[in-house]
Amino acid sequence: MTPDHNTLLSLFDHEMREHARPDGPGVRVERTADVVRQVGAADDWNGVVWSAPDLDGVRADAAIAAQVEHFGALGLDEFEWKLYAHDRPADLGQRLRAAGFVAEEPETLLVAPVADLATAVELPEGVRLRTVTDAADVELMARAHEQAFGSDWSRLRHQVLARLTEDPDSFVGVLAMAGDEPVSSARMELYPGTGFAGLWGGGTVAPWRGKGIYRALVAFRARIAAERGFTYLQVDASDQSRPILQRLGFRVLGTTTPYVYRGSV
Repeated sequence: MTPDHNTLLSLFDHEMREHARPDGPGVRVERTADVVRQVGAADDWNGVVWSAPDLDGVRADAAIAAQVEHFGALGLDEFEWKLYAHDRPADLGQRLRAAGFVAEEPETLLVAPVADLATAVELPEGVRLRTVTDAADVELMARAHEQAFGSDWSRLRHQVLARLTEDPDSFVGVLAMAGDEPVSSARMELYPGTGFAGLWGGGTVAPWRGKGIYRALVAFRARIAAERGFTYLQVDASDQSRPILQRLGFRVLGTTTPYVYRGSV
């Protein structure tokens, strides 16, 4: 039986945030009384993933100031505070902005039981899916991502290469190929010790959109997650992806907004 909304959200907070694991080689998770944060090199994801649910305004301001000082002392002027809509205090976002953080586009947190998802892969003619196995494949992922999203993939290239070479059992990269050309790419992060795996990416280059490639990438990764014994898939979805994922059986648990601090700007 699938847990209700509140139970599933509490499970996500407990396993994926409060008890977060490092998301790649060379990074570490640090815990204080009020936050859980990840720290790595400049090309890694650095930031706060959880804050104590009983934070009041005074403690929140102190915790924010402490993170700015901590990351700055490490020479990491840019880091993220990943804020969820149910985090407290209710005005935590305003307090982050007052401290110099900039809010980026909010995303929708969706979760689905793996057992409820379709795993049959249906692709348009001429397109095939394959997993990423080497550095050349990572370059194809980068090309597809940059064409689909119009954004630089250099930091993600570093992270994906590190996972592929040093921790391949907790990472799955997928390419959608039309002949020799990458038309979409996606990845799945596997979190051992939890019931969760996370879906990321899935952007498709413009001429191939609307043909079911995104749905096929979800089904492909859901099948792998099921084979490896994971219970839930989690996505931080854009407004474009959210309705597709809901039709596939994902449930909305809330929203999450990246608040980014750039001390050198």
